[in-house]
Amino acid sequence: MIGKNQVPDSTKEIIDAQTEIFKESVSITNYNEIPDTNSIPLENKTHWFQVNDVICVYVDMINSTQMSASTYAKSTASIYSYFTETAIRIFHDVGTPYIDIKGDGVFALFNSNQVNKALASAILFKTFIQEEFSPRIKSKHDLDIGSHCGIDQKTLLVKRFGLKRAGLRTDRQNEVWAGKPVNMAAKLASLSEKNEILVSKRFWKNINHENLLKSCGCPNGVTDLWKSFQTNSDKFDFDTYYKLESNWCKDHGKDYCNEVLNS
Repeated sequence: MIGKNQVPDSTKEIIDAQTEIFKESVSITNYNEIPDTNSIPLENKTHWFQVNDVICVYVDMINSTQMSASTYAKSTASIYSYFTETAIRIFHDVGTPYIDIKGDGVFALFNSNQVNKALASAILFKTFIQEEFSPRIKSKHDLDIGSHCGIDQKTLLVKRFGLKRAGLRTDRQNEVWAGKPVNMAAKLASLSEKNEILVSKRFWKNINHENLLKSCGCPNGVTDLWKSFQTNSDKFDFDTYYKLESNWCKDHGKDYCNEVLNS
């Protein structure tokens, strides 16, 4: 236990107050869809929301360590903005209920009935990275930067942590999503090679649109798009994941993607 002379009084008061909250029982409200951010608990310290079967699409930069905020501040800022803003806007355009930034990555959460939209958004971003982002960064800055992407699906708990607004004080609060999907999607992304999408089996089995399972046939005829692999690691709570390497086709991609988004 922390003694009264071990830390400043203000710190001791914070710890004691949080310890008392820890001793209280937690209450949970169950949801089948991602709730509006403003309704996520903040003031009720022991109340959480549980959202069933949430999909997380997680993207981040590969080889971002080539950049230096101190040595190449302007180019680093430009590259981060290009990557992050484009991801946010693509996910928003497709209809994700929630977007957040995590380090040099972005994650979007989708409801269980948005499986095909979630994957379509990931392929849209992957197409942007491979066709526009990476070539432009290489040409302008001579840096070989691409993206990782991972997708998982499972139940999440959410609560907002931080301080209430007071006067002109900075808003120091944010949602915390506790559970497997965000962590598993990030770990899958870390496994992926440049511009691949890796998805858990529990997400992959819910894909139900032909345009997301088989190619349009360009250039070598219709083929299955996915390859399966074993995780062989206790970092994951599933044993099989699937890999997608292709982008939206230059000839048929728009039509195929629109069919998925409108289905």
